[in-house]
Amino acid sequence: MEPKESISASLRVTAEIGKVVLMPGDPLRAKAVADNYMTDVVCFNETRNMLGFTGTYNGRRISVMGSGMGIPSLGLYATELYNQFGVEAIIRIGSAGGLAENVNVRDVVIAEGASSNSNYGNAYGIPGQLAAVADYDMLETAVDSCRTRKIPVKVGKVYTSDFFYYPQTGVNEKLRDFNHLCVEMETAGLYWTAAACNKKALSILSISDHLFKPVALTAEERQDSFRDMMQVALDTAWKFSE
Repeated sequence: MEPKESISASLRVTAEIGKVVLMPGDPLRAKAVADNYMTDVVCFNETRNMLGFTGTYNGRRISVMGSGMGIPSLGLYATELYNQFGVEAIIRIGSAGGLAENVNVRDVVIAEGASSNSNYGNAYGIPGQLAAVADYDMLETAVDSCRTRKIPVKVGKVYTSDFFYYPQTGVNEKLRDFNHLCVEMETAGLYWTAAACNKKALSILSISDHLFKPVALTAEERQDSFRDMMQVALDTAWKFSE
């Protein structure tokens, strides 16, 4: 990841990446967040179209940048943000498929930890399995935001998969039976990367569909759900951007 080549040295100071970065998978979603929730926005990255922006939210500088899909892509950008650009905390914002019976579409899910079928965590050389867990202070802040705003929320384990189309049958049922709330593709990688860099991370997810319930959201309902997730993420980012 590099600052875009066309900006001047003076503008690069203005475009300094914030201490907290929101990370949706889709770089165009990052642009939408900057356009709709921030002021005084500057684009700090266009390399490989992985758009990144820094702006002001309630008087504090916060950044937002796409991560791409899957752990390898997110891990690359998160590592550089943590180690090369002085970022202290990353908040994943994205959608997920519901697994648990008590999870419904439009719910916000906050991942306290993530199971995964990825071998990414093994590269750190910890005997056994490296726990993929959230920063507790950030998690507590996000939960408090949900309670204050009366946003439906579930907190618990999620499952991070390297497969969108899993080649074996029965896996989703087993994940549900082991009390995973939902399935997605990046959270464990973010938590492992944060641990390795001694930084903070949190994953806040919006349930867009459910693997065991015949439900489908309209485009408007999806947008409402996204706004709830975004408000919680912004509340959390704001607190940790001091």
